[in-house]
Amino acid sequence: MTEVNEEEIWQSMREQVRERARSEPLLASFFYSSVLEHADFTAALASKMAMLLESPAVSALVLDDLFSDCLRENPDIASAALADLQAVYERDPACNSYCLPFLYLKGYQSIQAQRLAHHLWGRDRKSMARYMQHIASLRFQVDAHPAAKLGRGIMFDHATGIVIGETAEIGDNASLLHGVTLGGSGKSTGKRHPTIGNGVMISCGAKILGDIRIGHGVKIGGGSVVLESVPDHVTIVGVPARIVGTPSEDSPAFTMEQDISR
Repeated sequence: MTEVNEEEIWQSMREQVRERARSEPLLASFFYSSVLEHADFTAALASKMAMLLESPAVSALVLDDLFSDCLRENPDIASAALADLQAVYERDPACNSYCLPFLYLKGYQSIQAQRLAHHLWGRDRKSMARYMQHIASLRFQVDAHPAAKLGRGIMFDHATGIVIGETAEIGDNASLLHGVTLGGSGKSTGKRHPTIGNGVMISCGAKILGDIRIGHGVKIGGGSVVLESVPDHVTIVGVPARIVGTPSEDSPAFTMEQDISR
């Protein structure tokens, strides 16, 4: 993935949004409140997520203050959000601007909701974290537990139906398509969900169940059910999944190539 330059991305977003406001005046106030009225990316992120997660119970104004505090306490959240933005821009051929995921793509937005909820979970504000999981699940159709650990440069492509369990871990630069489940197996407590390595691509509808490890650079075919750990840099597919080859690239998540024949 290309090195992330916060100022470059932020200025690009602002120019892209200005152009869109000129071409679609009916959305000018939306573009202004989402991006143009803010001094930097961090402020825009707090405000955007507050607008997306508000409800009759908790207003956007209250959430904006809460999320701003979270981002001040943990600047890595905004840094990871920028890496996620870069990931979508580089991997999704339908994404031709930095502002597109930020404004519209629920996969990107659901990841940022989980990052903020994860911070609150770690500060023992579990009720608020659970509330955010609940609202995010309703808004984005993604159910990601706030205790799950996400790396940087993550992309949820389309995202509908993604489920991520409490003790799941996702490494850096992973790509998950719609309908993916990182679930548990049985009723055991403790670590009971998968650990996903760096650069992994998990295609649509794949189910990865139990306390297993998916190695770095693994490609998982659509509809697969993975019940056992797999080593680095293999391609797996099937029900139950089995190794069928080796990806032609070091990090399948970067290319999003769905071919499993090589």
